[in-house]
Amino acid sequence: MAGSPYWNPKTETLPRERLEALQLVKLRRHCEWAAARSPWYRRRFAEEGFEPGQLRSLADLRRVPMLTREDWMASQDVRPPYGEVPTVGGEGAIRVHTTSGTTGRGPLRALDSRKDWAWIAEMWSYAVWGCGVRPTDTAYIAFGYGSFIGFWGLHYAMEKVGVLNVPGGAQPTDARVAQILDFGATVVASTPTYALRMAQEADARGLDLRASAVQRLILSGEPAGSIPQTKALIEEQWGARAFDTAGMTEIGTIMVFECEHQPGGTHIIEDNMIEEVIDPDSLEAVPYGERGERVVTSFGRGTIPLIRYRTGDVVCRVPASRCPCGRGFDIYEGGIQGRVDDMKIVRGTNVYPRAIEAIVREFRDVDEFQTVITHEGIRDEITLRVEMKPEWSVDGWDAFSADLHRRLAHSHEGLNFRIERAEAGELPRFELKAKRTADLREQPTAVVFP
Repeated sequence: MAGSPYWNPKTETLPRERLEALQLVKLRRHCEWAAARSPWYRRRFAEEGFEPGQLRSLADLRRVPMLTREDWMASQDVRPPYGEVPTVGGEGAIRVHTTSGTTGRGPLRALDSRKDWAWIAEMWSYAVWGCGVRPTDTAYIAFGYGSFIGFWGLHYAMEKVGVLNVPGGAQPTDARVAQILDFGATVVASTPTYALRMAQEADARGLDLRASAVQRLILSGEPAGSIPQTKALIEEQWGARAFDTAGMTEIGTIMVFECEHQPGGTHIIEDNMIEEVIDPDSLEAVPYGERGERVVTSFGRGTIPLIRYRTGDVVCRVPASRCPCGRGFDIYEGGIQGRVDDMKIVRGTNVYPRAIEAIVREFRDVDEFQTVITHEGIRDEITLRVEMKPEWSVDGWDAFSADLHRRLAHSHEGLNFRIERAEAGELPRFELKAKRTADLREQPTAVVFP
């Protein structure tokens, strides 16, 4: 396998018909497992009149009831602390992790067995190998290793591949940057926001990351990893290639990764997942090239048999042929483009955090930014607060703010953005998932797809 670009050459290059046949076999087994061992699935299958034997083709997947975060949370309330979705209780698992708590009314609690963790590491290995990481590398994982599952699986994947692993742990940014340089790390893993934060810290201390040994950055945790402007900025500041991945605590690992060919999106790990893209209102499937909400079924986690889980992620699926790498895995164009509940409506205009970031990152003098939405008098107002780099001259504010104002209005149907300058260090910094949009209205508006 050393000379292969694929971690699992047999399945990554399967033609579509054989790949779907494999998915169908795994789907039947997974539904049988869930029906036999998960109280939630046993009850829901009975309520919907569904039996695993009804799965004769992948089209029959529509017979299976969906699971939502609200369902899972409600089951935790009924049967605390782990709920009715898992197939085991705390006594049958070796680890519990929680969601990061950025959505919903509280964290989900996910249990895993030893077998689950082997699979979690295997999924990350697809990405590690696919972006060109090899046993000769040294990897630095800039992650706090807390109850949020984050890069835990990546850590074990690096060990599985044979990479020398340096866990960043809970320490300040300056110490992490120093370790990256001291250990001669060739691979760094972090969120996109934290990659920029480490670059800021290095620059403040007169350290040149471009001259370091780092060749690759593995990004995850935010849609920003597939925003071309943000990726370009990260690559410029590090002098290295950046690769996007995406996962979720509910799966336990990643479900997509960007290969070395970087086709403008991330490959879905389809031999271990079934990914649907649906209209969030009608719940009907949308065709290739149209945006919708992703619904995931994952096969490798036995303690939590996630079947048709509504993720809230916004994606646009395109065929595998879009990439010349030879994989049979379809692609999410632009990676995870955002969250269904991230979009805001301001005076009748759809506002997406991803679109704002794409524009702001074109201005290289911006150090950090924040979007604030308020209701004043009879209408909503939207303000972009920007913090400039220390060496930036205040004399250029008028020209800069006018240009930024014009570009934001042009891309948002003429919507008037107020532009405010924040003082140095005033805006929040993030290590994990960044939350740069503050909606201070009493009732934020739900998503409407154009």
